[in-house]
Amino acid sequence: METRDLILIEHFCANHEIEFSFFNSLNEFGLIKIIVQEDNKYLHQEQLKEVEKMMRMHYDLNINMEGIDVIFLLLNRIHNLQDELRITQNKLKLYDNED
Repeated sequence: METRDLILIEHFCANHEIEFSFFNSLNEFGLIKIIVQEDNKYLHQEQLKEVEKMMRMHYDLNINMEGIDVIFLLLNRIHNLQDELRITQNKLKLYDNED
């Protein structure tokens, strides 16, 4: 994996003035995946948007890791249900157009 797609967690923490333990907690709860290369810990850039949401929940709204875990589980379920609904609506449109 190329490091150009990775963000060094140490730099991210320094720039955002947060503790590295926050990332360890997210990783322990399975909310993010930490990539280790040559004794450095990285975050893939695709996870950045989600991590920023989790940071706001934790630091601005004082939501603990368990709460963040539940919120993201429910958001994922909602997203999946919306996808299923969209697929079902598209199938129904096909049958409506046949008449």
